[in-house]
Amino acid sequence: MTPARQNPALAALLIFAASALLAGTTLLAKALGTDALGPPLHPMQISHGRFLFAFLVIISAVAILRPQLKRPHWGLHIGRSSFGWLGITLMFASVAYIPIADATAISFLNPVFAMVLAIPLLKEGVGPWRWLAAAVALVGALILLRPTPASFQPAALLALTAAAVIGMELIFIKKLSGREIPIQILLVNNAMGLVIASVAVIAVWQAPTSEQWAALAGIGALMACAQACFVNGMARADASFVAPISYATLVFAAFYDFLVFDVIPDRISLIGSLTILTGGLILVWREAVRRPK
Repeated sequence: MTPARQNPALAALLIFAASALLAGTTLLAKALGTDALGPPLHPMQISHGRFLFAFLVIISAVAILRPQLKRPHWGLHIGRSSFGWLGITLMFASVAYIPIADATAISFLNPVFAMVLAIPLLKEGVGPWRWLAAAVALVGALILLRPTPASFQPAALLALTAAAVIGMELIFIKKLSGREIPIQILLVNNAMGLVIASVAVIAVWQAPTSEQWAALAGIGALMACAQACFVNGMARADASFVAPISYATLVFAAFYDFLVFDVIPDRISLIGSLTILTGGLILVWREAVRRPK
């Protein structure tokens, strides 16, 4: 497969679009998990809709593009899909109870957890700067948890657990990178995620309203498009260039939450989010410095 031509401007536009689309999925998940569109749906039913409709979008793209597929590495895909399903389900559960911006900010701990997990699982070394980035980001998460009896947000622990689980998913993604083409990875991941979600949803299934079906379809379509934009954006510029742009997801999440649910981030949300972003940017900067020229 011919590598995509480097185009930083297009890469930035694609990552920016991916951020807007990804924030849109959390907005729809919040609407489905509350009574905005009818009786609240269980997070496992929301994640089932996400995998169902994303799979339909991706399989349609495969049918049109007809990429050359090869035998998947089933073990890695099973691990990646299992952790991915659990992580997104926990994330969807959290946004029903806490501001979307808070949950999104906590989700930026994914690479931090992946960094820590890479030490025992990938035998990677971690220097002082990367530990500093992790410490700063975790302090931001602690701020967002509001650890006082009067303001503690138990639901924020769902987002924190989701970040840790998705950090584990990133380990499997890293192992898969280079072994298979991106569209095959997306196809297999969403197919396996759909199987897992279809089994899990049986116990909590309830008939969605027509508005909820539309929102479920929207989550799947937005997620598939966000993944496509992100993968193509990453292929057209260095990771150190595009990674900070993905933090625009937080801005979109806060804007959507205000526009639809009239939620305005308070001072604690702003301080915690900025602290996590600082930790993430330190990590991105350090990775750029360490990368061979």
